[in-house]
Amino acid sequence: MHLFQYKNGELYAEDVPVRDIISEVGTPVYIYSHDTLLRHLMAYEDAFRSIPHITCFALKSNSNAAVIKLMAKHGGGADIVSGGELFRALRAGVPPGKIVYAGVGKTEEEIRYALKSKVLMFNVESEDELKELDRIAGGMRVKAPIAFRINPDIDPLTHPYISTGLKKYKFGIPIEDAVEYYKLARRLRNIDILGIHKHIGSQLTKISPFVDALKKILALIDKLSKQGIPISYLDIGGGIGITYKDEAPPHPSQLAQKVLPMLKGRQLTIVFEPGRSIAGNAGILATKVLYLKNGHKKQFVIVDAGMNDLMRPSLYDSYHHIQPVVKGRRGAIVADVVGPVCESGDFLAKGREIPAIKRGEYLAVMSAGAYGFTMSSNYNSRPKIAEVMVKGKQFALVRKRETYSEIIKGEAIPDFI
Repeated sequence: MHLFQYKNGELYAEDVPVRDIISEVGTPVYIYSHDTLLRHLMAYEDAFRSIPHITCFALKSNSNAAVIKLMAKHGGGADIVSGGELFRALRAGVPPGKIVYAGVGKTEEEIRYALKSKVLMFNVESEDELKELDRIAGGMRVKAPIAFRINPDIDPLTHPYISTGLKKYKFGIPIEDAVEYYKLARRLRNIDILGIHKHIGSQLTKISPFVDALKKILALIDKLSKQGIPISYLDIGGGIGITYKDEAPPHPSQLAQKVLPMLKGRQLTIVFEPGRSIAGNAGILATKVLYLKNGHKKQFVIVDAGMNDLMRPSLYDSYHHIQPVVKGRRGAIVADVVGPVCESGDFLAKGREIPAIKRGEYLAVMSAGAYGFTMSSNYNSRPKIAEVMVKGKQFALVRKRETYSEIIKGEAIPDFI
């Protein structure tokens, strides 16, 4: 459920007309709903309140400081995959003890930063990474808290680019090798085994793959216990999907109905890593229609938001519902909604039926709160766009639009040119 609704034919973000935000901030602009973000976070908190848990919001989905601060204020932690995300999490007030550090390619500098910051644990992806953690921690005279990311070889039934739980992908350690990895970790002097981690993919619309993977992980925990290797934290990842078009993903309460009985009697703190399911439907991308163009075989609606602003349609051929900011009384057209970037792959929708629109009017690209701004770039030297958060009848600029001078900050022309 989100709070972007029409009132008298005009799209509102909570209690603010989107048109009012556009008038002040311009387009393109990402608009986030405070109450939708909070409602989605609390769906996890309420569903799993009966057991020890940490809801670590996945910063890769939306790393705006205001969004992270909102999560931290209401008890959320952070799932991070880089030193930059660690910096963002700490700056926004996320307690280090609620930060889990994932990712297959942590650098020495990032590991030192995380150890110094005393994050909860590292989700380790390889033997080389484990040994590097041991070496660095030894030099710092600390112990590195770890969980192994285990690949349970479960098909998440999602897009292959956001699937991570099968053997053919780069993520995690094969489950059949996991016991030996834990035995190795136990022998290393500067490693502290805390947990076990699994994440099979993103945009899951069925609970069954999630449950199947968890069964395998719990069986592994029992094997480790028999080897004298206790596990305190079970990081079951994220991945619950959202409705982009006609999907019917599970609610966290439905996940809890399946998962809680499986965890009964176990002394485990559960870690979640939701991102899309919290932020996805809590944000939209507002864009202006620049031109209408009749091609040889199709019609184009050219807008001021491009693939550098919202990469998902071009990268995944993903669907985002597109609707007018102000409804007209005209019919419908079938068109490609495309941006100004100099690429044939620059589109927000192809062959889409949308309400007839005029030049100068505005469109809202829905379900754009996750993997929108975080995946944006300066391609074609386009400044990164503004971000706004709405709460009730008020709104605030939470990231200003870049200027041309800001996009070349840090560049230098050497003397030999």
